[in-house]
Amino acid sequence: MNPSTNHSRYLVCEQKGVYMLLMCAAGMMGAYTFNLRGGVFCNAQTANFVMMAVSFGQGQWLDGCYYLIPIFAYFSGAFFSEILPSPVKRLKFLRWDTYLIGFEIFILLIVGLIPLSWPDHLVQIMINFIASMQYNTFRQAMGIPMATTFCTNHLRQTGIALAKLIQKKDRTMLRREAAHVEMLLSFLMGGILLTAVCPLMREKAVWLTLIPLSVIFVRMVHADLTFEHDLLNAKPSGH
Repeated sequence: MNPSTNHSRYLVCEQKGVYMLLMCAAGMMGAYTFNLRGGVFCNAQTANFVMMAVSFGQGQWLDGCYYLIPIFAYFSGAFFSEILPSPVKRLKFLRWDTYLIGFEIFILLIVGLIPLSWPDHLVQIMINFIASMQYNTFRQAMGIPMATTFCTNHLRQTGIALAKLIQKKDRTMLRREAAHVEMLLSFLMGGILLTAVCPLMREKAVWLTLIPLSVIFVRMVHADLTFEHDLLNAKPSGH
């Protein structure tokens, strides 16, 4: 591993800067689907389960069954992101994490080409799928458990870290507190930026996510082909 980096004990795909960019892109995806693609947040599935329960409770069985589609898309993303790393590893070229970022870029390029007049459900399902893959693949930033597609866990962990800092005077919690706050701010910034460009770029506004994702992709490809090439079989923390 590159000895010149301050975080040499961690793979590039585990470093905090990568996670901040992932959170920024996730904030953009969430703002995009909310502002332009049906007023929903596709990065997680709690809302779909709630809406399905409400529909069933109101006797609207057909409407309720629709929510099984985005739920299955999210389920499939987790499934494939768990199955694919092993065969990808045998290629001995790039890490699965790197291929995934490339795949996200490809899908979001396609999303930006889909007119707003098309059914929103198509775009929602595509983002459901890649958000699930990202969430399941990127799990820890420099040893700290992270969720890279939504904010609930970061908010919870911020509260826990502050409580331990106050109650037990555990100053190691300062690092965790700061990391989770940085993730929240990154998500927020992504959402603000994407919302601002929506009136100008319309369906192509999602291409703004390609900026942070491309930075990640270039950085990880470089690592995979150079100073981390001998570590392609190494598992990131949390796997």
